[in-house]
Amino acid sequence: MSASFSELGITPQLVKALAARKIHAPFNVQALVLPDALAGLDILAGSPTGSGKTLAFGLPLIERTAGSPAGVSALILVPTRELASQVVDELSPYAAIHRLRVVAVYGGKSISAQIQKVKGANILVATPGRLFDLLERRAVSLRGVRVLVLDEADRMLDMGFRPQVDRILKEVPTNRQTMLFSATLDGVVADLARAYTTNPSHITATAPTEKLSGVIAHSFLPVTAADKLERLVEELKRDRGLALVFVRTKHGADKLARKLDRQHDVRAAAMHGDMSQGARERALAQFESGRISTLVATDVAARGLDVDDVTHVINFDPPAGPEDYVHRIGRTGRAGRSGIGLTFVLPEQQHDVGAIAAHLGHHEAFDGSGMRRAQPKRPGQQGQGGGKRPSQQQRRNRSR
Repeated sequence: MSASFSELGITPQLVKALAARKIHAPFNVQALVLPDALAGLDILAGSPTGSGKTLAFGLPLIERTAGSPAGVSALILVPTRELASQVVDELSPYAAIHRLRVVAVYGGKSISAQIQKVKGANILVATPGRLFDLLERRAVSLRGVRVLVLDEADRMLDMGFRPQVDRILKEVPTNRQTMLFSATLDGVVADLARAYTTNPSHITATAPTEKLSGVIAHSFLPVTAADKLERLVEELKRDRGLALVFVRTKHGADKLARKLDRQHDVRAAAMHGDMSQGARERALAQFESGRISTLVATDVAARGLDVDDVTHVINFDPPAGPEDYVHRIGRTGRAGRSGIGLTFVLPEQQHDVGAIAAHLGHHEAFDGSGMRRAQPKRPGQQGQGGGKRPSQQQRRNRSR
């Protein structure tokens, strides 16, 4: 039996607040992180999506900054606006117990209004681009930061934020505590960790149910260009909760949402990076409330979106690679709930999707669909057309 929040060092006030929200036992990542984080050690944590990491860094951050002088005493850097809003919503009730104010700053909102909000912040949640703008305007000081969190560091680097992160961290005191959370801890993330953590406590956490595949049923459906939309409508007409449908491009998201809503009697809305922040927030609010049952999104929604009752994630267009697959499908099966992850596969996509399925251990589900995974090509052998296929990064960039 795992230790309780009290046994891990959380104060009675926060334990009571957790219980009021029906949170009685820590998830795996929380049990692993809390003791060292509360002790002030640097943390380097590999944590999958839906693992409960926000409270893993948020609770010790609140405990360690309680009673700090006015001004920003803790900084949480996140890659997207959606994740920033989610972190604020999750931490604010607990921060209020210690009279700490959590404020988010991100692009798409009035910078002058955010400058005013920052003046009263104790805990600042920020995307690198907007915080960089505020620093350039000298509208915020980070000299009082005692605790720094880099959340979803792999995604921040993947989105090209390393220069802004480097610039921001020059403004943060070196005698701080740093906690870095990432789905992967190798490559460029390891470089970032070496640069900004000191003798970190290395932690590898599992999802709340210990295995993602135990929560989510993965399936792969062969389709053709002619019947792809029809098969999607069939899936969406089944008995279900909320459904998140992923497509490759922004234009594709708008087009598919319109078709579902106007032609097939499926209440749907689009969500992608070309929409204003207000439009994205309205679409998300409608989805969360159930006013629309289907959200059609690009990969902009694959991180930081945590909505109850998402029972289905459907890859209408397959993801670019294994990491994108995990983050998309991770929008269901949150916090131990069950879910369904379904990927549509055109004939010419079978090789790539089969490789993703095999890499993630879903080869049985893929093979059970009747499709066959192509064998790796021999050196020098080219596919049809002879040209180079776009890289994963190029495909991700087109989806934003």
